[in-house]
Amino acid sequence: MAKYNFDGWAVLEWECCIKHPVAGATEGAPFITKHIINVTDKAFDDFAASGIDAGFNNKLLGLD
Repeated sequence: MAKYNFDGWAVLEWECCIKHPVAGATEGAPFITKHIINVTDKAFDDFAASGIDAGFNNKLLGLD
């Protein structure tokens, strides 16, 4: 949902016929809060256009 910039409510499906609905909401709200992520403003492959430094790469890999 974060990937597509979803602008809606997070919903936890809770199916317990024994617990009171308020108990489900009380348990579910922190779970949802804990799992909401901050989305990066960078593309996954931002590094791809950074160019190649063969000398640096060789040194980094211990090939120099």
